[in-house]
Amino acid sequence: MLDARRMQTNLRVPADGIIGAGTLTALFARMGAASAIAAELGLASNVHFRTYGILDTGLRLAHFMGQCGHESGGFRYMEEIASGAAYEGRADLGNTQPGDGRRYKGRGPIQTTGRANYRRDGRTLGIDLESNPQLLSIPSLGLLASTLFWSRMGLNAYADQDNAVACSRGVNRGNPKSDKPSNHEADRIALTAKAKALIL
Repeated sequence: MLDARRMQTNLRVPADGIIGAGTLTALFARMGAASAIAAELGLASNVHFRTYGILDTGLRLAHFMGQCGHESGGFRYMEEIASGAAYEGRADLGNTQPGDGRRYKGRGPIQTTGRANYRRDGRTLGIDLESNPQLLSIPSLGLLASTLFWSRMGLNAYADQDNAVACSRGVNRGNPKSDKPSNHEADRIALTAKAKALIL
């Protein structure tokens, strides 16, 4: 269970025991988001976190925040800073057309990357992300795709086990059971610990 009052006390917001957009906005802000982005993410997460079970427990919320905090530079960047050229020709990402690397570079809090992921998520969500990849740079839509990815990868189960390594590898390697470390695994784990201190 998520102890709402404890989290609110940690965040220094009114401890009414009800997690809503205001509490979640404060959480995103404490994890590094600028006020406008924090407000939009707080509003969107009040819906999407419930849809995908991320608010069911404090551990789920902490692991999601830690992983996305790493991917998005503390929720400051909703689009990858790099050009995306490194993804050019990556068939494993579905980047089969010239320019796909740049077109489908990482966006949203979890940095959705690759034509195949934009296509799959778009079809699931009913949004043509393949034709309009820049939509995932909008914080609320990027968060929606991020929660979908988290659910599709089954990461709530690893968060419930407090398994930061599996969550890290699920986000970065696309396989929670991978034996290869994720990129910047130590930072992902450190940011999860920071989120735990604010939530648990």
